[in-house]
Amino acid sequence: MGSNIGSVEKSLDSSQKGDHQRNDGLLMPNPIQSAVRLPSATLLPTHTDKNQRRQYGLFRIDTAGESGRTGIHPVHFLRVCFRSTCTLSMLVNVFWPFIPAAIAIHFARPDLHVWVFALNYIAMVPSANLLGFAGGELAKKLPKVFGVLLETTLSSVVEVVLFMVLIHNDKGGNLIPVIQAAILGSILANLLLCLGLCFFFGGIGRADQSFHEAVSEVGSGLLLVAGFGLLIPSAFYSTLKSNASHTHVQMSTEALNQSTLIISRATAIILLVAFLMYLFYNLHSHHSIFDEVLEFDEHQDEDREKEMKRAKLTLIECFIAIGVSLACVCMSAVFLVEEIEHIVNEKGVSDNFMGLILVPLVEKAAEHLTAIDEAWDNQINFALFHCLGPSIQTALLNAPLAVLVGWGIGKDMGLNFEIFMIVLVVLSILVVGNFLRDGKSNYLEGGLCVLVYVIIAVSTWYYPQIVPEGETQT
Repeated sequence: MGSNIGSVEKSLDSSQKGDHQRNDGLLMPNPIQSAVRLPSATLLPTHTDKNQRRQYGLFRIDTAGESGRTGIHPVHFLRVCFRSTCTLSMLVNVFWPFIPAAIAIHFARPDLHVWVFALNYIAMVPSANLLGFAGGELAKKLPKVFGVLLETTLSSVVEVVLFMVLIHNDKGGNLIPVIQAAILGSILANLLLCLGLCFFFGGIGRADQSFHEAVSEVGSGLLLVAGFGLLIPSAFYSTLKSNASHTHVQMSTEALNQSTLIISRATAIILLVAFLMYLFYNLHSHHSIFDEVLEFDEHQDEDREKEMKRAKLTLIECFIAIGVSLACVCMSAVFLVEEIEHIVNEKGVSDNFMGLILVPLVEKAAEHLTAIDEAWDNQINFALFHCLGPSIQTALLNAPLAVLVGWGIGKDMGLNFEIFMIVLVVLSILVVGNFLRDGKSNYLEGGLCVLVYVIIAVSTWYYPQIVPEGETQT
């Protein structure tokens, strides 16, 4: 018996020595021999790790994103899409019949401008909701930070489509104010309305919610830079325009407009560089910090067990849902934009209210529902990503893209906003940054943000359309 034990010990000792190579007097593991000996690890007790990750090419499937199926199952696919992720999101799917109705009335009765606008406005909500849901399902199958950024980008597609269609349909600058107001309105809707509702509903039943400083500080810092960049062309124009008669520098209106346009285009390029730095920071140099934050947030989810058991889409079904929702939302966006001019001119709705309030509310509906549901489930860091991320993307990517595309097709799309509107955005960034400073949120801060948004909506309704000197309002 003793000799057997001694022989086993000798064999183990010799195998351990064989797994190391001499390198400058240090024992280094031999990777080849270790790899060969890996099967011996099966002598130890084994179990199936439910949290292990599976590799599928470029995609990493977490347990949170596994569907347990492959391919396409039409009935199951429709059932999962209809149930969505929460009750509020599921109720939104009731509006799906508005989509064929909106398409039909656009072609059958194009003269009914109000009805076409209203039906397509409602039709964008369920299609954007499906886009947000499918993007969220796909995000769960990817690394945390990359998944959230991809989900935000998919939701921003609606906004980009609206901007591009508005620029294409613009005639003599009549739709430029709507685009500019929509840019600022998108930022305001995310910062005040969406974030405020997240703080409010997340704070119900809790003293406060704590979020990581890496998310809040980076987000508020980028928004301050974005707000500064968007303010410069407007401040340049307003200062020279108002002081033209009191200074010795003589500058014609045409020269001032051209200089402001050049500054806007240069600012757009610089903001795009800032967006690339933001992506590099999140996805490469500091991605581990955000991965840990979001990983911790997943375990804070109060509906985690329910979410793990919820039926999910397969990878192919995610792409199908994204394709269908993108087609529907783009079609509704095109039909909606075609009626904006009639609504503004014939029904007395100001272009500022249209762009600042009405358009952002519908284009960001899916993002808002997702963020509010996450805050309700105590995933406040995820909610912050879905509130601050779209605002950053609008300011650093979508707005510069609109300027550069307008430049490319010969449209004078610039960042010369109404000074009243841009001041509202900058003040909103300061207010939200102050609330984020302590790393905690509660329902009071959320309610105050929503009230500020309501004040802005009321003031915008009564804000008149500014017509340059020498022109008449049509």
